[in-house]
Amino acid sequence: MYALVEYKGKQYKAEKGAQLQVDLVDAEKGSKIDIDTVLLVSDDGKTTVGAPYVKGAKVQVVVGESFKDDKVIVYKYKRKKDYHRTIGHRQQYTYVTVESIVGA
Repeated sequence: MYALVEYKGKQYKAEKGAQLQVDLVDAEKGSKIDIDTVLLVSDDGKTTVGAPYVKGAKVQVVVGESFKDDKVIVYKYKRKKDYHRTIGHRQQYTYVTVESIVGA
C-alpha cells in the first residue's frame, strides 16, 4: 500500500515505514503529524484518485531529525561593471517516518 501526498507544496510517495526528507517541520522530534492532503491511494491493485484530494484518507508520520543540506554557492557577476557577489545557502530539512496510511 502506498499513497501520494502533498506536503508544504511538494509531492511525496509515502509507504509504511518509509523515511521521507521534507522541508523543515516546526514540531518536536517524536511528535506525530497527520497529513490529510492525499492525492492518490493504491492498495493491492485498487487505486483511488482524488479530485484534488481523497476524502477520508490521511497519512500519519512521526517527526525525526532536522538537518541542513550541503551549501549551495550562488555567484553573481556583471562584466565591465566591477560587480561580483558570492552568496551561500544551506536548506533545512527534516526526516519524517511514515507510520500508517488510512485509505478511504
